[in-house]
Amino acid sequence: MTDMMEDYSMAKKKQKAKAKSKPAAKKPARKAARAAAKPAAKKASAKPAAKKPNGNGAYPKPSSKPFGMDGKALQGVRILDFTHVQSGPTCTQLLAWFGADVIKVERPGVGDITRGQLVDVKGADSLYFTMLNHNKRSITIDSKHPQGKRVLDELIKKCDVLVENFAPGALDRMGLTWEHIHKLNPRMIVASVKGFGPGPYEDCKVYENVAQCTGGSASTTGFRDGPPLVTGAQIGDSGTGLHLALGIVTALYQRTRTGRGQKVLCAMQDGVLNLARVKLRDQQRLKHGPLTEYSQYGEGIPFGDATPRAGNDSGGGQPGRILKCKGAPEDPNAYIYFITQAPVWGEICDVIGEPGWKTDPEFATPKARLPKLNQIFARIEEWTMTKTKFEAMEILNKFDIPCGPILSMKELAEDQSLRKTGTVVEVDHPTRGKYLSVGNPIKLSDSISEVKRSPLLGEHTDEILSDVLGFKAAEIADIKNSGALSAPEKKEKAA
Repeated sequence: MTDMMEDYSMAKKKQKAKAKSKPAAKKPARKAARAAAKPAAKKASAKPAAKKPNGNGAYPKPSSKPFGMDGKALQGVRILDFTHVQSGPTCTQLLAWFGADVIKVERPGVGDITRGQLVDVKGADSLYFTMLNHNKRSITIDSKHPQGKRVLDELIKKCDVLVENFAPGALDRMGLTWEHIHKLNPRMIVASVKGFGPGPYEDCKVYENVAQCTGGSASTTGFRDGPPLVTGAQIGDSGTGLHLALGIVTALYQRTRTGRGQKVLCAMQDGVLNLARVKLRDQQRLKHGPLTEYSQYGEGIPFGDATPRAGNDSGGGQPGRILKCKGAPEDPNAYIYFITQAPVWGEICDVIGEPGWKTDPEFATPKARLPKLNQIFARIEEWTMTKTKFEAMEILNKFDIPCGPILSMKELAEDQSLRKTGTVVEVDHPTRGKYLSVGNPIKLSDSISEVKRSPLLGEHTDEILSDVLGFKAAEIADIKNSGALSAPEKKEKAA
């Protein structure tokens, strides 16, 4: 990021120098006299030239290199990564995929706790760790050791963003208060994931399912006559990490104008609620009457005072259900999601063999169909059960009928189209061998993402001390000998 600012600054200087070096145009005597007669006050009131929209006064010259061949989007940005488990690492991994230099700070001898969680290959980092820490460098530091603190302070001076998802107050207890960080580096952005924002619960520890439950997702997920359910998608952890990444990039952009860093906070409760916004929409609609697109309306079941669980009903206002296909229920994923979208109702009727429904007053309009959704979807399911989910999808897509097969993780892992787009990638690791991972879900045409393996614990410690911090060999040796970068030796028990 520093390099980018220097480029902008150089561009501005060149423009000014060019303007000064231009010889003044000769004016005819009469014009010159007229100009001299104008009062000086008028000159003072002249409006300054408007700045370019990016706030820097000059754009860089467009690159002449082919798209995708002029570096990565976040090249030059350095991230000091204090994150662990899932929410924070999701954020910093995304930034690393976009080209940021992410330096992961880990505890000597232990590292990120997920290295040893859900281990499937003995002696190797778990998939839980590897799939959340691609493209990063790892340094081990004892943050309580004086020399360790010295290294951390130097890293703060050299980085653009510090990211953490510790328990509330942990960073302050390490001595890394906002005031301390900003004194060392006024341009530093400090980004945090917390369970809750300021309020009665801000000191509570939160994990994925807790976030889903406190953010409105669980209360609106499941069937009406069943308990609240959490989703399989990690909307609390990974979802909040994605929100935080956007906040960081936004703060970096603002810094190009203000020159200073700021704090960025994403609370997991807030992130989940943001993703569950349509349910907050429905909560407000309840004041004005029943939610007519919900199945319970057509079944004559009254609504309560809160947004209910609605099973697999569509949240977009168009009735939808998950229906069995050929092979169900023996095959647990032989299902398809089917939406009875109003503009293609006629096509739906033709496909399922009910052409009379197109003109029958009992079925012809969306309003007339609402009390009969159970009957309608039962009839559609009779048709889908005669087809595999892929056969049904192929037929329905010809008529623009919205639908989607229920794809298992096995099917997604084997989907070659996802491999070609880099959405699913194969990664080689020195201790665990090849494994599958998700790739960058966001594709940029001029910043092509590469997925590189996760780092071994402390793999880049020497490299970071010498290349980033500029420490000499003797200095590095002194820091190592002090014990600031390694786990304390275990004392042998007395016999």
